[in-house]
Amino acid sequence: MSSHKIVIGTRGSPLAVAQSAWFGKELQNQNPSLQIQFKKITTSGDKIKDRFLNEVGGKGLFVKEIEEALLAKEIDMAVHSLKDVPAEIPDRLELACFPKREDFEDVLVTSTGVSLEHLPAGALIGTVSLRRKIQIEQLHPKVSFQMLRGNIDTRLTRLQAGEFNAIVLAKAGMKRLGLDLSHAVPIPIVPAPGQGTLGIEIRKGEDLLQNLLRPLHDLSTAVVSQAEREVMKQLGGGCNLPLGVFGQIQGDQLFLEAFIASLDGKKIIKEKVIGSSRQPIDTASLLLEVLWKQGAKGLIAS
Repeated sequence: MSSHKIVIGTRGSPLAVAQSAWFGKELQNQNPSLQIQFKKITTSGDKIKDRFLNEVGGKGLFVKEIEEALLAKEIDMAVHSLKDVPAEIPDRLELACFPKREDFEDVLVTSTGVSLEHLPAGALIGTVSLRRKIQIEQLHPKVSFQMLRGNIDTRLTRLQAGEFNAIVLAKAGMKRLGLDLSHAVPIPIVPAPGQGTLGIEIRKGEDLLQNLLRPLHDLSTAVVSQAEREVMKQLGGGCNLPLGVFGQIQGDQLFLEAFIASLDGKKIIKEKVIGSSRQPIDTASLLLEVLWKQGAKGLIAS
């Protein structure tokens, strides 16, 4: 890294490239003399398209090779979808910047814009997420599901081809790609921890990068991200568990909720607490205490 050139690492998917390009532009707006280059890195998660993530190692598959490039100094920073970043990251790396959070919602996308409750019995929904599947089943027990992986364009193409009645996507990703949202209806389920948030990862001790990133760091987003990721961490969080965690700040209060389920969806725990926005870890601990009382440890062990 030179003082005037930054190499940003990103996955090669259209969404990852769009997110990185957006962040690079924001960074350059703050520092007009900065030269920014992008390096696309193919991750294990991009290569494995025919199995659920919990079967092949969890969400870390989308960041492992990028973190290796960071540690090898092939790139200076990485732009991640925070929901893809495991609770534990390598000791020599840190999440140094959280830009302002985009929409956090999951949306049901159909060819006509129908809402979940108006889907007919037996409608086929495409998703790779057990978190989404189990919560949607609670709202509409008569729909069916089939695994659907691939980037957003691939999923939309298969929907348009009639392979599915509906698919589930993150609204943030659709917005970042500039896609039409007229047929995307929000689903009232607990999102993945970090959904809609970008996490900028760098090597520890990079003071120059810290200074460059500081103006783009959003404190409220950092607070809720810290709380959500602490809950995820204590629950053993990766993709091996159907887990949703969502934090929201109102005034000086932090509202924090979690959804956790067994892999078969038969045991579900959903709880919410209110704590101080100045103490996100304490609020996370408060929620965890409630989850433990409801039997979360036994659920995880099973």
